[in-house]
Amino acid sequence: MATITLEGNPIHTNGDLPAVGTQAPDFRLVTKDLKDVSLADFAGKKKLLNIVPSLDTPVCAISTKKFSEMAAGRDDVAVLIISADLPFAQDRFCTAEGIDNVVTLSMMRDKDFARDYGVLIVDGPLAGITARAVVVLDENDRVVYTELVPEIAQEPDYEQAIAALG
Repeated sequence: MATITLEGNPIHTNGDLPAVGTQAPDFRLVTKDLKDVSLADFAGKKKLLNIVPSLDTPVCAISTKKFSEMAAGRDDVAVLIISADLPFAQDRFCTAEGIDNVVTLSMMRDKDFARDYGVLIVDGPLAGITARAVVVLDENDRVVYTELVPEIAQEPDYEQAIAALG
């Protein structure tokens, strides 16, 4: 269990992020087309998992835009934006913001991803959705970088995450 804050008030996650050097847990998440995907769907690519509570909040929107811009032109990288939002809302956000080089993935069918990655908030007003975190995987799905953002209203360390992609 990790402690983070929401506007300075402590809240907790169900566990810890996967350790650097370990094999990333597989997942089943839902695309904008309502298809289930797993890590195998991004085989051979490095993956930046931008895990956000909801794209309907300013910091989540900013981080999605920044990672989209920073990873532009990287054919070897899949930028995955993962949230509890419905796929329709995720797609509307990306369309409205002109973002077309990320893959939005929803936890609408279950919360196993959040549990397996240790980011499920278990108490406080945001219980049931994810903490803000970044996990970078290499092309073999090994964890090369993680960041659990300590204050949910704070942006992640973009430079460190992008540097981890090599």
